[in-house]
Amino acid sequence: MIRWMLLMFMVLVLVNSATGWVRKIGLGRLPGDVTLRLLGREIFLPCASSVLLTVGLFSLVKLVAWLM
Repeated sequence: MIRWMLLMFMVLVLVNSATGWVRKIGLGRLPGDVTLRLLGREIFLPCASSVLLTVGLFSLVKLVAWLM
């Protein structure tokens, strides 16, 4: 249980640190992405970008599997 909690914490830290890079390539401005400002903090929820990246990675894996 503690391993999963540590893994989720590390993933959240990586996602939070990558938001600047994600916005530079244009994925943070899709119509389904949400940016909230609460108590002076900015919370970024990339819903549409996550769906787009998931579909792209799934298609890439299927293409690689088909070629092999």
